[in-house]
Amino acid sequence: MTESVLHRQTEADAQQSQSQEQIRRLVWKLCVATLILMAIGSATRVMNAGLACPDWPLCYGQIVPTKQMNLQVFLEWFHRLDAALIGIGALALTSLSWWNRRYLPNWLPFASTFALCLIIFQGVLGALTVTELLRFDIVTAHLGMALLFFTTLLVIGTVLTPYQGTGTALKLPWLSLSAAVLVYLQSLLGALVGSRWALHHCLVGQQCGIVYSHIIGVLPPSLATMTLVFLSWRTPALHPALRRLANMAGGLLVLQVVLGVATFRLHLQVALLTVAHQAIGATLLGSLVAFTVLALRDTPRGIAYQGSS
Repeated sequence: MTESVLHRQTEADAQQSQSQEQIRRLVWKLCVATLILMAIGSATRVMNAGLACPDWPLCYGQIVPTKQMNLQVFLEWFHRLDAALIGIGALALTSLSWWNRRYLPNWLPFASTFALCLIIFQGVLGALTVTELLRFDIVTAHLGMALLFFTTLLVIGTVLTPYQGTGTALKLPWLSLSAAVLVYLQSLLGALVGSRWALHHCLVGQQCGIVYSHIIGVLPPSLATMTLVFLSWRTPALHPALRRLANMAGGLLVLQVVLGVATFRLHLQVALLTVAHQAIGATLLGSLVAFTVLALRDTPRGIAYQGSS
């Protein structure tokens, strides 16, 4: 009888491990696809392709508008295709989480359902950007929702990643969380600059308030991120994964500032720089979110919680 109980326990552990691995792989694939989606969305805006498909959800009334296809139409059409695939992936994630809930953490089905709701709302905002003719507040909210969906996936994936902390993170999670929130707000301000074409207006001598706000707004997230990097270097016995994420965040911050300056100096004439500026900003946010989650798991309380679960 003892052997039978052990056999069932072994099978349950194997099923749990397999289910978590399946979910984790899907989550990371969705993260990459979402990052690509945001980059394509930035390229769509820079190339003035936001209304290249005048209708929604089809494009010129077709699934694939072969006759009207050009670079602008392709960007908008591919942006919608990627978004649809991510939506299907989010639905699969939610379905798998509920189907295998016996072998998964209790919070996971609810977290995946939350992510699905975010991507549905993101689709609604995407439709409104077309029907409302790229209204700036909707375009800004569209990016903000994409970033929120991206960070939600990152949290899920990072929590599910095997990790054994050293208990040395202490107050670093709250510093990295503050930096992540500041980067997110700065990203929204950058989206507002883009959606209102504020830099173009400023370059021809019109009101520059939003642009200056975005420039000044670089300081708080930069100080918070660099402080995080400095304290991570100074923290003894910090987990190598946290050190790598801190160094990554510092490098991405420097690159982001350089891209921002280059974009401003070149008057938005190089589309690739603008797209890279958006993509690196999202990646910086992602690195800070991942650091926050792992650092929370690295605190003495986080280690105690993992040990008791």
